[in-house]
Amino acid sequence: MKKHQTICVLTLWGALALWAWFIPSKQISEAERRPLAQKPAFSEKFQTEFESYCLDQFPMRDGFRTLKSLFHTGVLGQKDNNGIYLADGTAVKQEYPLNRESVNHAIGRFQRIYEQYLAGSRCFYAIVPDKGFYLGEDSGHLTMDYDALYAQMAEGLSWAQEIDLRPTLTGQDYYRTDTHWRQEKLLPAAAALCEGLGVAPPRAEDFAAAALERPFYGVYYGQAALPMEPDTLFLMESELMSQCSVYDYETGKTGSIYDMTKLDSRDLYDVYLSGAKALLTIENPNAGTDRELIVFRDSFGSSIVPLLLSDYARVTLVDIRYVQTELLGQFLDFHGQDVLLLYSTLVLNSSAALK
Repeated sequence: MKKHQTICVLTLWGALALWAWFIPSKQISEAERRPLAQKPAFSEKFQTEFESYCLDQFPMRDGFRTLKSLFHTGVLGQKDNNGIYLADGTAVKQEYPLNRESVNHAIGRFQRIYEQYLAGSRCFYAIVPDKGFYLGEDSGHLTMDYDALYAQMAEGLSWAQEIDLRPTLTGQDYYRTDTHWRQEKLLPAAAALCEGLGVAPPRAEDFAAAALERPFYGVYYGQAALPMEPDTLFLMESELMSQCSVYDYETGKTGSIYDMTKLDSRDLYDVYLSGAKALLTIENPNAGTDRELIVFRDSFGSSIVPLLLSDYARVTLVDIRYVQTELLGQFLDFHGQDVLLLYSTLVLNSSAALK
C-alpha cells in the first residue's frame, strides 16, 4: 500500500513539474503585483533558479494560494493571513503597534522642511487614517494607539494647524482590496481641507464620476490571497480640472490630472497624477484667486489634491520619499504659499522612506 501511495505522489509531482516546465510562462502575477521567475538557462545556478521558477509558475498557483488562506482562516481559526484580515467585506492590514520612534522621525523631517523653507507660510497638517482606524477594533483585531499618534503629531508640529479628517470618512470610503481611499467618496474630506485652508470647497454638482472599465485589484488582493471581487476605480471629472495642466519635474513634460497612459499600469491607482512622483505642479487657469498651495504628501494625496483646486492658481505636490529635502530649493521657489502636510498613518508609522 505504501509503495503504491509513494508512486502516486511521485507521479503527481512529476506531472506537475512537467506541466510547469512546458506550459507558457506567465510574466507577472496580477494578484501579487510582481514579476514571476522565468525558465532558467542551464548553468551552475540552475537548481536554485529552477526551484524559484517552479514555485512561481506552479499550475493553478493562485487557486492553491487561496485554498491555503481559507484553510488558515476558516479551519485553523487564524484572524489574518499575511497580516491582512477581512472586516465588513474589505481587506485591512493589521497596523500594530504604534511606532513612536517612526513618528518622531517623520516629525523631524517636517521640522527641517519648516525651518529651511517655510518661514512666512501658513502651515497646516492632516493625517489620513488607515482603514484599521474604522474597522479594526470592532472586528476584534489589534490596532495602534491612534489617540497617542494624533497627540504626538500635535505636539511635534506646534507650528502647523491640524485639519481633522477622521469625522469625514468611514471604512467604506476605502477600496476593499487596497490601501487607498476612493476618490468618489472624498468630497467631505476635501471640503474639510478647504475649510481649514480658508478656500472654497468643492461642489458636488461640479463633478461627474466616471468608472474605468478595467477592474482594480488592489495591493491587499494578492497579499491576502482570499476570495474577493475587484474594485471599480472612478475618476471625478469636472470642467475646471479638464483645463488644468500638470508639470512633471522628473520628465520635464506637461500632462493632465488623470494620466490615461497608466491604464495598463500594474497599479491602476497610478492614473491619479501619474502615481509615484517626486515633484508635480498643477496650473489652474480658472482659479478663483491667485493663491498657491504646496502639499507635502504620500500616495493618498494623488486622488484628493485634484478636488482642492477651485481657489488655487497653482498647487505643487512634493513627495519626500523620492526627493531629498535639501534639494527642494533647487526646484521650488518658496515665497509664503499655503502649505499642507498630508500623510497617512501607514507612512507615519513606518517613516524610514522620508528623506
